[in-house]
Amino acid sequence: MLFVMTMKWQQGLTREQRDGALARRSQWVYPQGVQLHGEYWPSSESLAVVSVFETDDPGSLLEIGLTWGDVFQLEVSPAVSAEDGLRLGPEAMARRKV
Repeated sequence: MLFVMTMKWQQGLTREQRDGALARRSQWVYPQGVQLHGEYWPSSESLAVVSVFETDDPGSLLEIGLTWGDVFQLEVSPAVSAEDGLRLGPEAMARRKV
């Protein structure tokens, strides 16, 4: 399944804590079973990381949260590509109740 994850800095972190998190990130790799499509570091004060990946292992999601929850507020959402959305959307819309 495809996921989009955003990571925002936790409130109240010092500059040293942020720098330490970036140093940690330089050594970290996504868990086994995660196929990374892309990771982006926006030029933003609060939003630090946006990544798109696939996994069928819920344990991978748990591992990412446990690894980074001390410095980031993580939000992970299932997603579909625009191409799949255009293909699947009409069927889903036909099934929804008014």
